[in-house]
Amino acid sequence: MRHRELPCEAVSTNGTTASCIKSKEIDVNVQLRVIALSVESVYGRPTGDHLRNIDSFILAVQQVEDSNPGLSPLALVRALRRTAGHDNEMTNHFLGASYNLSDAELLETAILNASSFSFFDKAFHHIVTNYGEERGVVLAPDGTTVALTPLLLGIESGLKAKLEGTPAVGLFPLTLGRTLGLSFLSLQDFPPSYRLGPNGCWDSVDHPKLFKLSRPATLATDAVIYGGMDGAILGMDLSNLPASEEPQTLSEILKGYYSFVLHEAQGLDAVTRHVSPRRREISRSILEPLDLYSQVMETLALVWKLEKTEWIALDNGVGKTVKDGLQEFVHKYWDCPQIIPRCQWGAKPYQTTPMPLFLPLQFLYVHHTYEPSSPCVSFPNCSRNMRAMQRFHQVDRGWSDIGYSFVVGSDGYIYEGRGWNHLGRHTRGHNAIGYGVSIIGNYTATAPSRHALDLLRHDLVRCAVDGGRLAANFTIHGHRQVVNYTSCPGDAFYSEITSWEHFSE
Repeated sequence: MRHRELPCEAVSTNGTTASCIKSKEIDVNVQLRVIALSVESVYGRPTGDHLRNIDSFILAVQQVEDSNPGLSPLALVRALRRTAGHDNEMTNHFLGASYNLSDAELLETAILNASSFSFFDKAFHHIVTNYGEERGVVLAPDGTTVALTPLLLGIESGLKAKLEGTPAVGLFPLTLGRTLGLSFLSLQDFPPSYRLGPNGCWDSVDHPKLFKLSRPATLATDAVIYGGMDGAILGMDLSNLPASEEPQTLSEILKGYYSFVLHEAQGLDAVTRHVSPRRREISRSILEPLDLYSQVMETLALVWKLEKTEWIALDNGVGKTVKDGLQEFVHKYWDCPQIIPRCQWGAKPYQTTPMPLFLPLQFLYVHHTYEPSSPCVSFPNCSRNMRAMQRFHQVDRGWSDIGYSFVVGSDGYIYEGRGWNHLGRHTRGHNAIGYGVSIIGNYTATAPSRHALDLLRHDLVRCAVDGGRLAANFTIHGHRQVVNYTSCPGDAFYSEITSWEHFSE
């Protein structure tokens, strides 16, 4: 609901150089497919019984910590880097070569001997197979997927800075800068929207073992970017710890960020610490003041110097390529909210062929679900609610799909219904001219959480207008204003939206 030739080098996410494909006039998807394979392609299918989620990774980390009492988190992340073979010119420049660090050397033996080694071995190596499977990524409890390498590099950078009492100078290059810059350049002949992503879906959110991308991969898949954001956030937090405060163990650092419980009444409103559903707003507050363009250009200059390829900087198009790419990055990952795709929440297929919308639309119709009546504050709960509503709409009402365009949870995320491009069934007589967006819950007596309201009022709306899906002069209506037999979106919620910009009586 939903040419110039490529540069002569592309670099994979684990630091190895891959040959570029030179081609001038072939289909975008076909050429992206070839680039994805050239980044790093393997032919094997996944093996092993470990679930590929963050909880399994934390458990594996705890096994190493338990067998090494008093182990510092910095020693552990260094040892993990050594075990994974993630030393390259960039990591060595900022963090030092892991093979020169005696503590990492000793710990490597412990990791190799641990029962969790097979998990570490598979979880760290970021590759995209010729089947479109992305490895080296794990499912977080909030329903998003995170690459472990940039996450751990950010944590190591922050811990090193904390130990040495210095700024975390390599934090942005290690987590996001290098990946973004190289992804922009490797696809500079394509529209900016093709230079980042994509997202994908797991074979099972309860027992995740295989993550399949929705289209050919770039160097900066969504999982790599989310891992980079999380690494930057946690690295900055660790580097800013007071001198008198010792960092927690690595497992506790990860639990604090990924494992948390929200309460229905307030959702994310009551959370003051940094947690994964807020990665977009937090990473923006940390990184945007740095002048991203300068940061990426400086990172690329360092890459070329370390790899002795400074001649690439002579290309007059580098600056524009980076500017265009960053504009797309800001729109896609900061201006727009995270939208959980249909395949991730377990949607059934459309029962008929979906009808297209003709964009941009002029209206946004606001709803509450009424049933489910309680706000959903976790990915499993919100996903169950989505499946229940789709089942009700398809089976009981005989519709082809869930009626809403999008649904807002109180867990920090928006869930894809019929999406941006397909005609919904949410506001009788008005479905072709507007999007229907609902917040899960009954808001007759109380309004939704502030965070859920902001996701709709600011983030989704800005994303829709900037993306050409809503007209700039669009109008907001509550469901009750255009359909006379309903009190939707509830008295409390309706009272709230009457004060919003673009609302009209």
